[in-house]
Amino acid sequence: MVMSSQRQPPATDALLQFLQRRLGLSPSALELGQRQAELEQAPLPIVLWSFGLLNLQQLEDVFDWQNSQP
Repeated sequence: MVMSSQRQPPATDALLQFLQRRLGLSPSALELGQRQAELEQAPLPIVLWSFGLLNLQQLEDVFDWQNSQP
């Protein structure tokens, strides 16, 4: 379980589309991740990785993509 003391912003539509289209996550995996991220107040990519829904390379791809966004 990942817990944060600061409230995390909800995942953007762009992030959800990236996760689904580029990394192949299913809508149900994203729903699970979003619920858990809200419960834990943790970033969605970290929660998905902690649940084994993303591997380390995919997590790095998400971070690279996020860093390239304006």
